[in-house]
Amino acid sequence: MGKTEKSSASDATLSQDGSPGTEKLRRKDYEAELARLHVELVQLQEWVRREKKKICIVFEGRDGAGKGGVIKAITERVSPRTFQVVALPAPTEREKSQMYVQRYLAHLPAASEIVIFDRSWYNRAGVERVMGFCTEKDVEAFFRGVTLIERAMVDSGIILLKYWLEVSRDEQTRRLESRINDGRKTWKLSEMDLKSYSCWHAYSRARDEMFQKTDTGWAPWYMVRSDDKKRARLNIITHMLGRIPYDKTPRRKVELPKRDKANGYVEPDYTSKLIPELF
Repeated sequence: MGKTEKSSASDATLSQDGSPGTEKLRRKDYEAELARLHVELVQLQEWVRREKKKICIVFEGRDGAGKGGVIKAITERVSPRTFQVVALPAPTEREKSQMYVQRYLAHLPAASEIVIFDRSWYNRAGVERVMGFCTEKDVEAFFRGVTLIERAMVDSGIILLKYWLEVSRDEQTRRLESRINDGRKTWKLSEMDLKSYSCWHAYSRARDEMFQKTDTGWAPWYMVRSDDKKRARLNIITHMLGRIPYDKTPRRKVELPKRDKANGYVEPDYTSKLIPELF
């Protein structure tokens, strides 16, 4: 297993009964722990490359649950050639005529790849079902087939991890409201988000049945409380690393080589091409 079972930032904030602490996680502590985990993620990356492993990570949850922030925290210090993020748009007319999971299968990892799904084939069990984009017959067919497909994925050598980010009603409201007037976040608030906001209990029922029918021994669901974004990110990365049997890849000591000689070369004056230096 990975070497991340102990987490100094999270351990320091546990209450006496072992439940998460209510004390606000200081930014300094969060950034220090995240930096440590980023080193582990780089080691995971090198192991995946060396051993030609295949890893698939699925993130699901309600709108505003924090999926994007978790994925950014995972990927900000690693190579996009190894860590690939898949966030598919609405299906085209051609894709609607395909077998439902077909467009997702094309994005599954090959050797030396880690693929992260920001929403996945589980759209059928959640968004599509609740918003009426598919029939109950479609959902039942999905439930019958998806566990077999995931078994085939695992049998092919893919390490499959499925996370559900659980956000409370009040926190979801706060996050969605923050997107209304913040020019940096308005793109995150779609008409679909507004429609789905009113369907809290319908989504809860859909989530419950999804867990019941697709939580298997070979592809279990892991639930993460995500009201505290920083803690959720640290907890997910720590858990993820602990579920993958990576080890450290030996690296030779690197020294920068000497630069070549100028041999008469003179730098030209390109000041006329510089952009205005306003900052």
